[in-house]
Amino acid sequence: MASALQSAALLSNATASRRCRFAYYPASHSGSKCCGILVVRSDGRVSRSFNASLRNGNLVTNAIATKADTVTSSTASKPGHELLLFEALREGLEEEMDRDPRVCVMGEDVGHYGGSYKVTKGLATKYGDLRVLDTPIAENSFTGMGIGSAMTGLRPVVEGMNMGFLLLAYNQISNNCGMLHYTSGGQFTIPIVIRGPGGVGRQLGAEHSQRLESYFQSIPGLQMVACSTPYNAKGLMKAAIRSENPVVLFEHVLLYNLKERIPDEEYVLSLEEAEMVRPGEHVTILTYSRMRYHVMQAAKTLVNKGYDPEVIDIRSLKPFDLYTIGKSVKKTHRVLIVEECMRTGGIGSSLRSAIIDNFWDYLDAPIMCLSSQDVPTPYAGTLEEWTVVQPAQIVTAVEQLCQ
Repeated sequence: MASALQSAALLSNATASRRCRFAYYPASHSGSKCCGILVVRSDGRVSRSFNASLRNGNLVTNAIATKADTVTSSTASKPGHELLLFEALREGLEEEMDRDPRVCVMGEDVGHYGGSYKVTKGLATKYGDLRVLDTPIAENSFTGMGIGSAMTGLRPVVEGMNMGFLLLAYNQISNNCGMLHYTSGGQFTIPIVIRGPGGVGRQLGAEHSQRLESYFQSIPGLQMVACSTPYNAKGLMKAAIRSENPVVLFEHVLLYNLKERIPDEEYVLSLEEAEMVRPGEHVTILTYSRMRYHVMQAAKTLVNKGYDPEVIDIRSLKPFDLYTIGKSVKKTHRVLIVEECMRTGGIGSSLRSAIIDNFWDYLDAPIMCLSSQDVPTPYAGTLEEWTVVQPAQIVTAVEQLCQ
């Protein structure tokens, strides 16, 4: 606690210091007491499958690829303005800085340079160098400073130039950010947002292609959300800043230039709600971030093959929206989880456990999870693709689940 308070005291002086995929199958509730391994390769081939009949009979044979393939929250047909995802993040941040003078930004190059991905472009000129604070290259220091400033009344937004760099601040995020509200007996709240780009880019190398969801999900006291569209990026940014809890906002480096029309009027999304992307009947596909688009690409193929997948962007990585997820599982009775996180200890593992614990009796087939391989992301483009789930694998997995 002392280190965080000392960091807060430095706030006023800081500006002067310038490809195989393996899926484990548990026993099914409907009489099949078997376990096994399903190997799904990046070309869609499998080496083992499990047969299970559809609860509701035959597949829909007249389904078309355009059925409900648009985002349910899309506002393309409504009045509004088009923004790229990074611009939507900036607009949400700027609106909150206008609304609340306690909101401030800190991180490397977030000032007059505008951030590595221009999320903070123009904010330093508008709000000054104390509210948009360029920091030295020292993640542990400026993250601790942000936590200390949150304890003393500010609402900081800390940017990690790359989420992988925040491993240098893991002690501050875990022992201070997540725990100080509890260990202080409620005397301090930590209304801080920690955000930045992550995920597998295009040949960024292993150290710049990390998915830290698996690192942070076990820290008590943290909330985690992942944006996937300009619409939810802005809404989640505003909600995270207004939250009294520490929130980690995951942004994917390959989604920053995604464009969407968003409303002109103000809106704030819930930090604990999933998004129904495509209603369906045969299988529930749970995903988030960039994998949402791989899933939707696969969904078009699946619908043309006669399948009717339901696609949910879980969005809230901690806690899970088990109401929305459970409602879908009770309808489809089959679940496929698609993530870019690593398989061992990833979001998919936790989500699968939560579904088994809460909705076991509604499952007609073992839960299947497609995750990135447990290897450092290769630099070579072809090898990089092999480490990440591809649409062909999703199609094959759904076909296996629905046999």
